[in-house]
Amino acid sequence: MQPLDDQQTATRAWFEDLRDRICAAFEAIEREAGSQASFTFTPWDRTDESGEPGGGGVRGQMTGKVFEKVGVNVSTVGGRFSQEFAKAIPGAEEDPSFFATGISLVAHMANPHVPAVHMNTRFLTTTRRWFGGGADLNPAIPYDDDREAFHARLRAACAAHDPTFYPRFSKWAEEYFWLPHRNVARGVGGIFYDRLEGHFDEHFAFTRDVGEAFLDIFPQIVRRRMDTPYSDAEMERLLEFRGRYVEFNLLYDRGTLFGLKTGGNIDAILMSLPPLARWK
Repeated sequence: MQPLDDQQTATRAWFEDLRDRICAAFEAIEREAGSQASFTFTPWDRTDESGEPGGGGVRGQMTGKVFEKVGVNVSTVGGRFSQEFAKAIPGAEEDPSFFATGISLVAHMANPHVPAVHMNTRFLTTTRRWFGGGADLNPAIPYDDDREAFHARLRAACAAHDPTFYPRFSKWAEEYFWLPHRNVARGVGGIFYDRLEGHFDEHFAFTRDVGEAFLDIFPQIVRRRMDTPYSDAEMERLLEFRGRYVEFNLLYDRGTLFGLKTGGNIDAILMSLPPLARWK
């Protein structure tokens, strides 16, 4: 992998710092619940298609009392796309060289009243450079005030940068986090954006604010719901909902496809899958 330039170094450092603060916040919630659960961090290295070193990352995972399974991964990879995959990536059609760094998080919760959540932000470089990412809430048992609080916080993050961002990116999330074979949404939405390019400083600032918004609002929602009593029927509802989550991530998720196509760490790529799920 080529040495990182200033933009690549700055984005990598930000994603790693956000990872550390998110993990600390989630561990604090476990302490409040009387659990000593902590993240374990497993580094991994990637070999590029050329056979040269291609970067790597760190897979962080915790199994606790509140967080049944949560993964917070960071990766910084580079090299050359395969000839076939390069055709699908902007700026790689003629030169397949690439760089990518980002954070990816999925939390599956022990209590069916606490929503699962996904957050990912990333910076990609080919002959072009862009940011992408987003966050979405995935409750098995939806609460309007949780959905409204989550969306309000993301709306505020978007509004600080561009009044068109939230309407565009929330609609994009509705369309993206959709299971067409079942004709249902994966969850209650959030925002999704991609290919923000041409203004590095502005788009990097926005991407940082998306991360800060997530770190602010999701722990609030967890604390609001984590002690709610639940029934066997509600747990069954959670397990069936997780089955839909699995279907989306294996059939449609872009991050899963990108990781598999670029030789990423399999355990890190599939950490998004829940520990238990059920299909009728």
